[in-house]
Amino acid sequence: MNDIIRNTMIISRNEWKYIADLDYNLDKKLPMVLCLPNEIGQLILNLVINACHAIEEKGLDSSEKGLIRVSTARIEVDGENWAEIRVEDSGMGMPSEIKNRIFEPFFTTKPVGKGTGQALAIVHNVVVDKHSGQIHVESDQGQGTTFIVRLPMNTPSQQSETQT
Repeated sequence: MNDIIRNTMIISRNEWKYIADLDYNLDKKLPMVLCLPNEIGQLILNLVINACHAIEEKGLDSSEKGLIRVSTARIEVDGENWAEIRVEDSGMGMPSEIKNRIFEPFFTTKPVGKGTGQALAIVHNVVVDKHSGQIHVESDQGQGTTFIVRLPMNTPSQQSETQT
């Protein structure tokens, strides 16, 4: 998981390097996570590009940069182990009235020609439909947004046990 994130950040560097500083806090002890690597890479890319747009919207002075923080951790919730990915930005945040709509296909707050409303719908599809995971968003208007992605920690041996 950490390698996917690092590779995606290298590939996407031109998207964020003039807009934000990047801060990693990747759990070195995070075990391998059974996942679709290309889909997870696309998920991270979509969240980082959205973070860049939110920071740009904030209208920082040209000498200032925003911050994008990406972290991973292994967590336990109700007896289940999850790999958690957090993508946090110092952008505009979002009003509470739109938080429940952000994963709808074609929903966007961006001007015509700037966004298609597909990125977060794709993120939701990758997390929930393709990985049986969970996604949550925390946002304070004017303060930034954090996307919290949780993927089940099913090792191949655990999966074969549950399939029998």
